Amino acid sequence: MKIEFNATKRDGQGTGASRRLRHTGNIPGILYGNAIAPQSLSMDHNEMFQLLRKEAFHASVLTINVDGAKELCLLRDVQRHPYRPVVLHLDFQRVDAAKILHKKIPLHFINGEIAPGVKTQGGLVSHVMNEVEVKCLPADLPAFITVDLKDMVAGHSLHTSELNLPKGVEVVHHHGISDSVVASITIKGGKSKDEEADAATAAAAAAATATPAAAAAGKAAPAAAAKAPAKK
Repeated sequence: MKIEFNATKRDGQGTGASRRLRHTGNIPGILYGNAIAPQSLSMDHNEMFQLLRKEAFHASVLTINVDGAKELCLLRDVQRHPYRPVVLHLDFQRVDAAKILHKKIPLHFINGEIAPGVKTQGGLVSHVMNEVEVKCLPADLPAFITVDLKDMVAGHSLHTSELNLPKGVEVVHHHGISDSVVASITIKGGKSKDEEADAATAAAAAAATATPAAAAAGKAAPAAAAKAPAKK
């Protein structure tokens, strides 16, 4: 899906200038990246508000038309009013069509209701992840990834290695877990063995990265307690 939107360059800076811009029905924003000076922008609030309601706008390579000059970009940040339906500021990052990019992509789960673990075993589907970070060239970036649960049975999990990824797209792994659980089917609220294993791996990775000072403090505390004189 190709999404294109319009913007104009703006020179005014600061809170006052942004407030005046919003009073005219526009949104301040910025476009940065690719070793080019950041450009302050102004965009129509209604147009951007409607685009922000589309899932693809958050996970796709976009085309921004700035005063007639088109560039590829990604939406990187959205600032919203705390309780009014108002967008306050938008950040966009320029994209180089020849360079690998990293982006979080939403997962669309299908066929959970016909999975054997649900239909015949009375289990419940647990969506452990709702999005996954991928790396690929801009032209290969998918708007979402479909996760088919039709073959899952109770007590088993589906991992990132089993995702049906488009050509040229790879999953980015974090926290020492090379094959994370995406979804599982459990009985009576229990965790699958794979989820428990992932939790243990993450805990071990966190412990391994603890600072020496923190580790020393942890060892010193029991020793200090042992030396403390008993109260009379």
